[in-house]
Amino acid sequence: MNEPSDVTRTPPPLAVPPLPPRTTILRLAAIGGVMLALVAGFALSAGWLTPHRLTQHSFMTAFRVVDGRHPGFRRNHAKGLCVSGWFDGSGQAQVLSTASVLGPRRSRVTGRFALAGGMPFQPDAPGKVRSMALRLRPPDGLEWRMGINDIPVFVARDAREFHDLLLAGRPDPATGKPDPARIGPFLAGHAAVARALALVAARPLTSGFGDDTYNSLDTFRWIDAAGRSVAVRWAMVPLQPVAPSRAGRDGSYLFEDLIVALRQHPLRWRLVVTVAGPGDPTADPTLPWPAGRRQIDAGTLTLDRAESEDDGACTGLTFDPMVLPPGMAASDDPIPAARSAAYMRSFWLRSGEARIPSAVSPAMVATGGGQ
Repeated sequence: MNEPSDVTRTPPPLAVPPLPPRTTILRLAAIGGVMLALVAGFALSAGWLTPHRLTQHSFMTAFRVVDGRHPGFRRNHAKGLCVSGWFDGSGQAQVLSTASVLGPRRSRVTGRFALAGGMPFQPDAPGKVRSMALRLRPPDGLEWRMGINDIPVFVARDAREFHDLLLAGRPDPATGKPDPARIGPFLAGHAAVARALALVAARPLTSGFGDDTYNSLDTFRWIDAAGRSVAVRWAMVPLQPVAPSRAGRDGSYLFEDLIVALRQHPLRWRLVVTVAGPGDPTADPTLPWPAGRRQIDAGTLTLDRAESEDDGACTGLTFDPMVLPPGMAASDDPIPAARSAAYMRSFWLRSGEARIPSAVSPAMVATGGGQ
């Protein structure tokens, strides 16, 4: 029998000399150092090593302290209704920004109307802060998201001030209202918050979601084709006739009225962009800009369909204000970045939780608001 050739013969294993003890110790120390750095970074980001540092967890805790625990729901603006439609850009705002969504084209829209606060079963009331959240998707896929509200200014200058306001204004279990012993001293030491809350309280109230104006509150920068940027704020201004607020009714009447209106005809808003003038505040969203600033009609929003969050297209969305197309950017306003971080944490938490049916149910939408 012939011997196997050199091609098929298995070579002997290579002998690897043992590492010197000092080299082994150094390698293990390096690996341990990397692991320790990773753990420390995670602990720092979670706030474990700096308990007084404001984190995403801090906000989630504050919302739970104020409104209770409601698994599966958003930690703020918990009671809501999905809507959909389209946005027709006018092209007029392209002098300010290269964002394709502003061009003379149609973008698909997924949106949500909601009430402020973390209670998904709160009763509707005329004075509740209402929000409109939108995801605009032009044909090129460069989407724009926003969360806008029916108040004239934001109620805090930065994330820390808003966090502390939440805790100072939490309801007293005995009265269901803020405790004067907490909120009084807080407002006395935060004049900007007190001024902003007075503007919010004095705002005109309309009959419902469909005839309300929704403001960006925060400042963003829009960049034109030459690379020039301007500071802007914007509003969705209703094209429906505006009716004064009526006395509140039981349950979810604001949502029921919106469902009925959408079954009867589409609802429309104009996107009105306001350009900052010299000296207008951009970093402080508690301060309004003066009247008479340059405004541009950037297009028309049309909404024609409602869906419950139990089976609607908006349920899995975060309306992160930092999701911006090319041609739009953040300004020195600190609130949008803080909202973005809080939305991310809220989404992560609710995605892993089982939830009970929403107050605004599929049956309510199917029957026209229970009418």
